[in-house]
Amino acid sequence: MENLKMRKSLKKQRVRASRHGDRSLRHNRRKSSRIPVGDIIRDIGSGVRKALVFLSVLTAVSLTFVMIYNYLLTSPYMKLAHVEIRGVDKGLRNELLQMCGLTSEQGLLNLKLEALKRKMEDHPWVRTATVERKFPDTLIVQVQKEEPVMLVLLDQFFYMNKQGRLFKPVSRDEEMDFPILTGLSKTDPGQKEKLDQTAHVLTVLKAQKDRWSIQNLSEIHLSKNGAISLYFNHIRAAIRISRHNPGRNMEELKQVAKHLSESGKINFVTQIDLNHVDGAIVSFKENQV
Repeated sequence: MENLKMRKSLKKQRVRASRHGDRSLRHNRRKSSRIPVGDIIRDIGSGVRKALVFLSVLTAVSLTFVMIYNYLLTSPYMKLAHVEIRGVDKGLRNELLQMCGLTSEQGLLNLKLEALKRKMEDHPWVRTATVERKFPDTLIVQVQKEEPVMLVLLDQFFYMNKQGRLFKPVSRDEEMDFPILTGLSKTDPGQKEKLDQTAHVLTVLKAQKDRWSIQNLSEIHLSKNGAISLYFNHIRAAIRISRHNPGRNMEELKQVAKHLSESGKINFVTQIDLNHVDGAIVSFKENQV
């Protein structure tokens, strides 16, 4: 009995000790997780000081760059001293300078290059322009000038380039020694397509040699039904070709013209129609064949 009572007493003591130990452990944990308020304030203050120092350095750097930039804008060493405009003659160069208002009083960094490019390309004789700075004091402009290949008669004459675009009315004092395109209406809804076809015909003729080259072409006439007639300086006949395959027609024309020359009939021809699948149809002056 005594042994049994002793065992029960020891068991109760162990339980109390275990509970007491648990309370001590929880107390120590709560105690160890507490951070003094002073430490928190010191950490926040240290972070604020670091942020203020960083902002101060950043502000100083920014102000330095602004001062340097403002100095460069007004520096006499960065004034626009030279403008190189390549790809144009002296007359067009002076017109572009005047259009853009470029003077030696401007700073090179003050120039808005994209705006200058657009303004130069507004000139009718300028197809494209590229603009770049060359430090410390030079502006370089590379111009691709419009190249007329034909005069187009609408309500007045217009220059047409090799892409088939009308880019400028012809003035009285300007060159007019180009082939002429006739038969096109200013209000024609298919004007662009017909100009594209004409440009293609010119490309084909540019590859020809001797009498049938573009140098000997005097006129291209567009009929209302879409037919294309060529007129050359050395022959008084209208040469009708297909708008779909002018290259093949030119080869056929050479053969037909050779035959007519050998037979002595070339000077009596009024029209050579190559716009047929089964061959050419040749028309002659009355009572001449």
